Amino acid sequence: MEAKATAKFRRISPQKARLVADLIRNKPVGEALQIVTFSPKKGARLIKKVLESAVANATENMNLDADSLYVKTVYVDQGPVLKRWRPRAMGRAYGIKHRLSHITVVLDEF
Repeated sequence: MEAKATAKFRRISPQKARLVADLIRNKPVGEALQIVTFSPKKGARLIKKVLESAVANATENMNLDADSLYVKTVYVDQGPVLKRWRPRAMGRAYGIKHRLSHITVVLDEF
């Protein structure tokens, strides 16, 4: 049985969030939680919340044991891009892109 959790429209670029997602893929849940807890990156906080939500979904909804779970897949997809502009010298304007991410964590039993 697979348990899944998703966080959409998170304000972090997918490239930065994937750095943390690659660290916890195919790891047991306990080890993955330790990795994201002590990682200094912003993406670790966001992925930790999704991982904890997936564990809660598995234990509450599917009656699975939390100790027998591992991170089957974790992926970060790109969401919409917020386009802004910044004034520059001589009346010019440069574009700024605030990228959003959709984070998905899927857990499975050993």
